[in-house]
Amino acid sequence: MTPEQLSAAVRDVLTAAVDAGDLALPDGVPSQVTVERPRNRDHGDYATNVALQLAKKAGTNPRALAELLAARLRDVDGVDGVDIAGPGFLNITVSAAAQGELARTVVEAGESYGRGDALAGTTMNVEFISANPTGPLHLGHVRWAAVGDALARVLEAAGAAVTREFYINDRGAQMDKFGASIMARAHGEAVPEDGYHGEYVADLAATIVKEHPGLLDRPRDEQLVVFRDEGYRLQLAEQQSQLDDFRTHFDVWYSERSLHENGRVEHALDVLRQQGHLFEADGALWMRTTDFGDDKDRVLRRTNGEFTYFAADAAYYVDKRERGFDVCVYLLGADHHGYIGRLKALAACAGDDPDKNIEIPIGQLVKIVQDGQELRLSKRAGTMLTLGQVVEAAGVDALRYSLCRYPADSPLTLDVAQITKHAPENPVYYVQYAHSRLASLQRNAAELGIDKGELRPELLDHERESLLLAALAEFPRLVAAAAELREPHRVARYLEETASTFHKFYDACRILPFGDEEATDVHRARLWLVEATKVVIANGLGMLGVDAPDRM
Repeated sequence: MTPEQLSAAVRDVLTAAVDAGDLALPDGVPSQVTVERPRNRDHGDYATNVALQLAKKAGTNPRALAELLAARLRDVDGVDGVDIAGPGFLNITVSAAAQGELARTVVEAGESYGRGDALAGTTMNVEFISANPTGPLHLGHVRWAAVGDALARVLEAAGAAVTREFYINDRGAQMDKFGASIMARAHGEAVPEDGYHGEYVADLAATIVKEHPGLLDRPRDEQLVVFRDEGYRLQLAEQQSQLDDFRTHFDVWYSERSLHENGRVEHALDVLRQQGHLFEADGALWMRTTDFGDDKDRVLRRTNGEFTYFAADAAYYVDKRERGFDVCVYLLGADHHGYIGRLKALAACAGDDPDKNIEIPIGQLVKIVQDGQELRLSKRAGTMLTLGQVVEAAGVDALRYSLCRYPADSPLTLDVAQITKHAPENPVYYVQYAHSRLASLQRNAAELGIDKGELRPELLDHERESLLLAALAEFPRLVAAAAELREPHRVARYLEETASTFHKFYDACRILPFGDEEATDVHRARLWLVEATKVVIANGLGMLGVDAPDRM
């Protein structure tokens, strides 16, 4: 019996009591009844405070309502007992057979276990990296590459239709500086002081010259265009490759430049003008964002006729909404707190609900320490620490898991030696080891010729089995909560707790027979529980983009 099934049973009891005239609920039976695991197992398997919540509306006292519900709940299949505690808490004990059935539920659901429909029907755009195509992705992008992708996976698990989007900052003076830097290296000249000085610029120059024979003989202005555009193409391809290697895949790579080239900026201004929040002053075009809490109004078009960066922001938001996204999520870095007010106001100026249609989580910086030294970066100085180098140092699994297991809005320091250590105190190793141990048990059972056979759920009555089943039962609710709160780190922490619960079960319960012992139905039932646990850990790791190894 899952928490959801027990919650439904409580609702059914409430409905039956109302239908029988034993209970009056003017507002009707609530659509959701919360049942939770009590901290003290002496208080039963589950507890609910529904009697306290509904007593006043029902015109009775909580204790009396609890007694009415308890009498009916005791007749529900799978419920072994119901006790009333305090002013009206219901403590419910389910039978071993009902609880053990969860193993079958999980195994039969397989990869779909944990997935739900809490966000079904919601289309979401999650933009979690916005970078210039002027160099490799670096340490500053690594946290969002992991957390943003994990968030998208969790939202999908909750039923949302999610599009992952990368915003390419490919317009403005930095692109010309990038092209000029490559051209200078191609000619053996000094790179402009405000240009890009990394060794990767020399590599780009050599590649472009090789692919375009005679380029250096062409007029300098023509060369600049080729070096700029080809450098853009090559660097963007490298960024895509780096992210693919990190298991972060984007559905849309959106060019800022395309907003201007395709008339999307002018179109967005027309849309916003119809909402009545644009005005002209001092020869410039403004958006009155102060109407919606922004600290100042924002310029969209300067007196010289040039569009501001905020005009592109406005066009980009309008474009997302016109592409059909209900919710636009912008995951921004620690230095972007000022964007929250202006983007929220922008959504309101577009006629949307800023509390519903746009979300702007802010992430804090991450530091990577290796051999006692912080790894640093400086793109233009040429001492860049790339995403690829960080992955090479720590590994994809260790890096992704370690980045995802903390709230994104808290500063984070990761020590390469610690997150790659093969020891129980390393969380990623601890969880992956649990999965490999589960897989090893299945291999050993196969070598012994033991099949899990038909489940007899009532045999899973050991305390450690009950605790492990309870942990597995919580997974769907945990995923739904992680999606609702936009906190994928909850999945990682759940996996660690579940791995711990499994290891304790493994120590307390003999899963395979000794020596020449015959396999019993208890052994087979435990193999069902082993497979169910393996399914849950693999599904959870998958939501973080981390491998679930069968061997370590």
